[in-house]
Amino acid sequence: LGMAAPAALQRSVVSPAGRHTASLIFLHGSGDTGQGARAWIKQILNQDMAFQHIKVIYPTAPSRPYTPMKGAFSNVWFDRYKISNDCPEHIESIDSMCQGLTDVINDEVKSGIAKNRILIGGFSMGGGMAMHLAYRFHQDLAGVFALSSFLNKDSAVYQALKRNESALPELFQCHGTADELVLYSWGEETNKMLKSLGVSASLHTFPNLNHELNRTEIEKFKSWILKKLPVEAPNAN
Repeated sequence: LGMAAPAALQRSVVSPAGRHTASLIFLHGSGDTGQGARAWIKQILNQDMAFQHIKVIYPTAPSRPYTPMKGAFSNVWFDRYKISNDCPEHIESIDSMCQGLTDVINDEVKSGIAKNRILIGGFSMGGGMAMHLAYRFHQDLAGVFALSSFLNKDSAVYQALKRNESALPELFQCHGTADELVLYSWGEETNKMLKSLGVSASLHTFPNLNHELNRTEIEKFKSWILKKLPVEAPNAN
């Protein structure tokens, strides 16, 4: 590609209590860090989101100039022209980050975890990033989660799925109806669009929830995680 390999992303990791047989990659929202996202969830649950068999990885996005902040540096997965579903995607920055995050996935595979035992997703921009990563480049992952997230109207994800024939990872989406940053209607439209393109997608609605996470949502999310990544991997038949 003639490009230097991206520096490995820093990550905060919650190790499984028992034998590691599955992994979950959680991508933070814009301006946050892996540590920050982990601490936020820990504060809501009064403990780390931890599992017997699942390693939880919180990578940190590199710092880059971010257009919605007038070009100030921020920890963001990609740039965007504005925070709206009605503008083109900044595809160059999305695609280069897909490479850096593929390294995180590959590290898990190298440590013996099958791709169908890996979940990826995140909060806000992290969820948008995860949808690009999974639905365009890693359709063999166990599932995708997007919390308070959206895709732009003409997203490259939709273009890729229009040409797709294979089975796709399930999507778990959550969104607050009082979100003033990422409108609930954007999340809903993303959900409908992905469904129409063959993704098995659920959308959990949280009345009066703004652009944030809450305990009910995380508990529901944890149940879905355990449904997608049960303790013992079923025997391959």
